[in-house]
Amino acid sequence: MKISDITPFIGAEFTGVTYADLTRQEVFDQLVEQLHQRELVVVRELELTPEQQIDLASRLGRPVPFVISKYRHPDYPEIMISSNEIKNDKPVGVARVGNFWHQDSTFVADPAPYTMLHGVNVPQTSGHTLYASALDLYDRLPQEWKDKLAGRTGVHTVGKRLRIRPEHVGLSVAEFRALIDIEHPKVEHPLVPTDPTSGRPYLYGSREYMDSVVGFDHNENEAFFEVVDGLLADEDHVYTHRWTPNDLVVWKTRTTYHQATEVEPGVSRTVHRVSIETAE
Repeated sequence: MKISDITPFIGAEFTGVTYADLTRQEVFDQLVEQLHQRELVVVRELELTPEQQIDLASRLGRPVPFVISKYRHPDYPEIMISSNEIKNDKPVGVARVGNFWHQDSTFVADPAPYTMLHGVNVPQTSGHTLYASALDLYDRLPQEWKDKLAGRTGVHTVGKRLRIRPEHVGLSVAEFRALIDIEHPKVEHPLVPTDPTSGRPYLYGSREYMDSVVGFDHNENEAFFEVVDGLLADEDHVYTHRWTPNDLVVWKTRTTYHQATEVEPGVSRTVHRVSIETAE
């Protein structure tokens, strides 16, 4: 087994590890330690059955069934299937998800702290996943923005990314927006929390899952989103995960920004996702 840092700012990579190895407490403890210290862990070429993925997730916390039932694995509701494949004239899973910079589920009051992806059928030439550290992002904020954001609260919403369903046909734009606010009420989170592991501040929020910063006007909000977008666009501070078959990737949802990239036409891609709450 080999453990190495992926970049100076995020990520640890495990190679030469099997599922049997990870069932040993001392090995799994190393994975958890690296996850807490490096925000993101990649275990290369780890062959797993769905049951084994759920088992590993259960050792971190409590796997949570995906909120939209039609995208759940037919036998394992804890697994969400992200896939562009079609079988028996039906989509295997949700084909396009997370193709924008975000931190997972900031639009809910208490987001699950971990996400786990397993590469079931992954191309190596496209469909990469980009990662950036929210701690590193805060460190790179200009001091004037650090001062401006101190003590501020962000208002988060899924409204910008919510997909229109058949039952929404016929609604006006105003009616649809009102329905979103009823079904998915906005939530508030501190804009600059502190990571309990490192004691470092990090930025919590992104354009697509945020409505606004409390106390900012329209121009200030747009300026804030432009600053965040600019920092995320710096390739020197982004890790591009180029998937190899059976990779397992686990990250801390609060301190890890990520974005899926497009899959080239005619190429299939399927990954299994598990959201993990803290065990009670």
